[in-house]
Amino acid sequence: MSIFLALCSAIFASLTTILAKAGLKNVKSNLTTALRTGVVLVFAWLVVFISKSDFSGIKTSFIWLILSGLTTGVSWLFYYKALSIGNVNKVVPIDKLSTVLTMILAFIFLSERVTVWKIIGIIIMLTGTFLMIEFKPKILEDGKKEKPLWLFFAIGSCVFASLTSIFAKIGLENVNSNTATAIRTIVILIMAWIMVFVSKEQRGIKQMTLKDSLFIVLSGVATGASWILYFAALQIGEASIIAPIDKLSVLFTVILSFIFFKEKLNLKGIIGLILLVSGTLLIALEIYLPAFNLW
Repeated sequence: MSIFLALCSAIFASLTTILAKAGLKNVKSNLTTALRTGVVLVFAWLVVFISKSDFSGIKTSFIWLILSGLTTGVSWLFYYKALSIGNVNKVVPIDKLSTVLTMILAFIFLSERVTVWKIIGIIIMLTGTFLMIEFKPKILEDGKKEKPLWLFFAIGSCVFASLTSIFAKIGLENVNSNTATAIRTIVILIMAWIMVFVSKEQRGIKQMTLKDSLFIVLSGVATGASWILYFAALQIGEASIIAPIDKLSVLFTVILSFIFFKEKLNLKGIIGLILLVSGTLLIALEIYLPAFNLW
């Protein structure tokens, strides 16, 4: 069940990226993040009340949920900034390196099983990810090389996304996953709007079109669905297995970015994607393989 939930989370996460990219055309990234988070907050609390989720265990988990929310907010701000200035197919692979970092942190801080299959999977995923990454800068019209600012923001997104999973896993030990998602979203919303007012992007609301609003709302709903599914999977499964499966969203994102934005991968990128998916599947299915526990 945890694997199924993580896979569904990956599908909605890919939709989030595509919808957000489409909605970033006329709206700056910080404002987009804040507006989307507002939609997620409404969605998350609706799920809490519909499912009649309880609030027991909040006291012992509160600090970890807050930390998880803070790191998620920072990760989002970095990710959507990178997405607004770089191609989807460049940004997403680097962001997905958070999978490997999450696994390593889970081994160290959560004492999760280290197996031969997980190590092989990590190596395959790293190889695939680096093959997908295009570091060569664009040549601008004036002949100058484009500054790879998207790379800095994408790496920042990766680091904070991995911390999010670890903090969330700890915080989910004593609290319902739907309730945890709703509480985390409040923290993220506050952070997002602080960034909006600091950067003075709130003025952009008046310039938004109905189309921009529609894409942001749809992106928020997709994000809310992805979060709820992911944290439900994380609550009952190992972070070192759930995180890689959730990151299969890169496969769906690449397919959708080709369909809607005509962004193509070169041969090296295609090979990298195949390796990335293969490593993820190996980790997901390692429970059916011979046990070689290293730790």
